[in-house]
Amino acid sequence: MKTRLNIRSKILVFILGSSVLIFAIVLYFITSSSRRISYDQAIKLTDNYAKQNALRIESWLNEDFAVTRTLAAAFMEYKQFPFDRWQKLIYPMYNRVIKTTPQIDAFWDSWELSNLDSTWKKDHGRYFYIVYKHNNQYLTKSEIRSLVSDPPTYGSMKKAACELVNEPYISELQGGQMMTTLTSPFIQDGKFIGLVGADLVLTRFQELINSIKPYPNSYAFMISNQGSFIAHPDTSIFKKNIIDCMPELNEKFKILEQVQKGKQFSFTTVKNGKDTYYSVYPVRIGKTTTPWAVGIVVPINDILSQSNKNFNISLIISISGIILLLIIIFLVSNNITAPIKNVTKLLHYLSLGRIDKSMIIESKTNDEIGQMTVALSSSIKGIMGKTDFAREIGNGNLEAEVELLSDEDLLGKSLLEMRDNLRKAREEEEKRKQEDEKKKWTNEGLAKFGDILRRNNDNINLLSDEIIKNLVWYLNAQVGGLFILNEDKENNEKTFDLTATFAYDRKRILNKSYHFAEGLIGACAAERNAIVLSEIPQEYIEITSGLGETNPNFLILIPLINEDEVMGVMEIASLKKFKDFEIEFLKDLAKSIASTLHTVKVNSLTAELLTKSKEQAEMMAAQEEEMRQNLEELQATQEEASRKSYELEVLIKALNASSYMVEYDTKGYVTSVNDSYLDLLGVQREDFIGTHHTDGLVMTDQDKNSYEKFWKELINGKIKKRKTKLNINGKDIVLVETYTPVTDAMGNIIKILKIATDITNI
Repeated sequence: MKTRLNIRSKILVFILGSSVLIFAIVLYFITSSSRRISYDQAIKLTDNYAKQNALRIESWLNEDFAVTRTLAAAFMEYKQFPFDRWQKLIYPMYNRVIKTTPQIDAFWDSWELSNLDSTWKKDHGRYFYIVYKHNNQYLTKSEIRSLVSDPPTYGSMKKAACELVNEPYISELQGGQMMTTLTSPFIQDGKFIGLVGADLVLTRFQELINSIKPYPNSYAFMISNQGSFIAHPDTSIFKKNIIDCMPELNEKFKILEQVQKGKQFSFTTVKNGKDTYYSVYPVRIGKTTTPWAVGIVVPINDILSQSNKNFNISLIISISGIILLLIIIFLVSNNITAPIKNVTKLLHYLSLGRIDKSMIIESKTNDEIGQMTVALSSSIKGIMGKTDFAREIGNGNLEAEVELLSDEDLLGKSLLEMRDNLRKAREEEEKRKQEDEKKKWTNEGLAKFGDILRRNNDNINLLSDEIIKNLVWYLNAQVGGLFILNEDKENNEKTFDLTATFAYDRKRILNKSYHFAEGLIGACAAERNAIVLSEIPQEYIEITSGLGETNPNFLILIPLINEDEVMGVMEIASLKKFKDFEIEFLKDLAKSIASTLHTVKVNSLTAELLTKSKEQAEMMAAQEEEMRQNLEELQATQEEASRKSYELEVLIKALNASSYMVEYDTKGYVTSVNDSYLDLLGVQREDFIGTHHTDGLVMTDQDKNSYEKFWKELINGKIKKRKTKLNINGKDIVLVETYTPVTDAMGNIIKILKIATDITNI
C-alpha cells in the first residue's frame, strides 16, 4: 500500500541536494526526445498531407471514371434496340451529363462497324459520335472513321479492351491546357465492340497543388504514369517530363519506376545546399494499371524550426528554473519534479492544441500530483475520443459514437446532440428531395398532358391515341388502353368501347367493348373508383416484344368522371409496381381527360346539329338556286374558275411561306426547292438542285430495303408521311414530311412533291 504524502511532506523527507544534476540530465533527455518526436510528427504530417491530397485527386478522377463507366453500362443496356432507335434514346443523355461536369470537355463513343453491320467483315472501321464544348456551346458530330485502318491510339485502346487513362497531353483547342482521356470499353461475349470516352481538363489539379503548402517553403507536385508533370508551382518544370528536367534525382531514387508500380515512398536529399524531404503517394485511377502520383517537398530546416525554437525556449526556462530553485530551496526531489514536468508538458501541449496518444501517462503516486496526472490523462483520452468523433462527423459518418467521461460531460453530450441534429437534418433533407422529385414529376406530367388535351380536343380518336401512347411512355409502363363511353340512344344501350391501345411502340387496333359492371372495365366504371391489381390472370394481357412474350405483374384501372358522369376508363399494365404518387397522378389526370372528353362530345354533338341545320338550309337554297341556275350557269362557271385560280395562287404562296417544299423527279433527284428550305439548310440553290434524296444518309441493308419499298409505293401513287430529325448548327429540328405523287392529265406520275412542316416546338 502506497503512503499518501503531500508535496510539503516529501520535501521534508527527501533531501534534494544532489537532484540539480539529475534534473539537468532529465531536462536534456526530455527536450531531445521532444525535438525528435516533433521531427517524427512533422514527417508523418507531411506523409499524411501527400496521402490525403492523393486520395482527394483519386476520388475526383474516379468520379469522372464512374460517369464513363455508367454511360458504358447504359449503352450496353439499350444496345438491344435498333441502332437508330438506340441513338434517340441514349445520345440525349450526353447533353444532360456534360452540363453537370464542367471539368469534362467532351464525351464521345466509338462503335465497331462489324458490330453494327453484319455484312461488314473487316477488322477495322467504326462509327464515331461526340458531344463537345466550343465557345460556351455544346456541339455534336458523328462520322465514320478508320475505314483504311485503326489509328495507333485507338488501336491500343481496342487491343487493351479495358479501362484506360491516357497520358496527359497539351490541347491547342483549350489554349494549351493539359488534358487526358478516360475510356471504358464495350465488351460483348468477350469481344471488343467499341468504347465510350471523356476528355478531361486537368486545370483544377494545378489549383489544388498550388494550395498544398504544409510549411512556408514547401510545395507539392503531381506526376503522370510516364513522368509528365501534371501540376507544379515552377512554370519551368510544369508540363515537362521528370526524366528531362530531373534526370539525376530520378536515377538515384528510381522515382518514375516507383510511380509506375503504384508505390508510396519517401526520401531525403540535398537541394540547393539544404536537406530536403520528399514524400510521394500513388493516385490509382479506376481499374487502370497506370497510376499517377502526388508528392510534397519540404526543407528539413522548416520541419525543425519550431522544434529548435521550443528547445531554446525550454532550455532558457529550465536554466532559470534551476537557478531559482537553488535560491529558494537547496534540494528538489526527482520523484516530485518529474511528475510536475510531465504535467507541465502536457498542459503546454494542450494550450497549443496538440493531442496524441504519447501524452497519456500513468501516475506512480497517490499524492496530489498523481491525482492531477490521472485526471489530466483521463481528460486527454476524452478529448482524443471527441476529436476522432468530430473528425468522423466531419467526414459524414453520422453513426459515430463517443464515450462520455461522466454524466457531467457537457462537451460530450453537446457533440452527441450535434450528431443527432445533423442526422435528423440529413433525413429531413432526403425526404424533402424525394417529395420535391415526386411533385416535379407530377407537375411536369400534368403540364405535358394538358398540352396534349388542348392540341387534340377536336378529334376523339387522335386524342385517345396521343393520351394512351404518352401515358405509357411517361409511366414507363408496357401496355395501355382507353375505353370511352358510347351511348346508343336508338337501342338505349351504353357500352365502353376501346378507342386506343398502345404496347411496346406498336399500336394495336382491337375491337373490345364492355357494359357497366361487365369485366374489370365495367366494374371500374360502376364502382367509380380506381382498381389496382398485383395478381393478373395469365390470359388477361400479354406483352410482346423482340425478346418474347410475358405477362404484366401490375394493372391499374382509373375511371374518367366528369360532373358525376363516367366518360370512360383508362387501363395501364406494367411489369413494375405502381407507386402511390403515380396512382395519385393518374387520378388527377383522369379528371382533366374526362373534362376534355365531355367537351369533345359536346362539340361533336353541336357540330352534328350545325351540320343538319346547314344541310336543311342548303336544300332550301338549292331549290331556289335551281330556278335560276340555267340563266347564270356560264357566269358562275367563269367566276368559279377565276376564284379557284386565285385560291390556288394564294395556297401556293402560303405553303411557300409556312412550309418547306421540294420537288423530285421519279428517280429521286431534286428538280425544284423553295427559299424557306434553302434558308433552313443554309445551302445555295445551285448546290442543292440535282442532289439525290438519299445523299448524306448512312444506311444499312435493312434501311436500303425499307427505302426502296418507300419509293416504290410513291411511284405507285401512294401518299407517304414520315418524321425526320435534322441537326443544323448544333440544333435539333424535327420535320413532318408529306410526299405526294403528282400526275399529268393522263394520270401518269411525273414528279414527287414533298411538303415539310417544322414541329420541333410542338
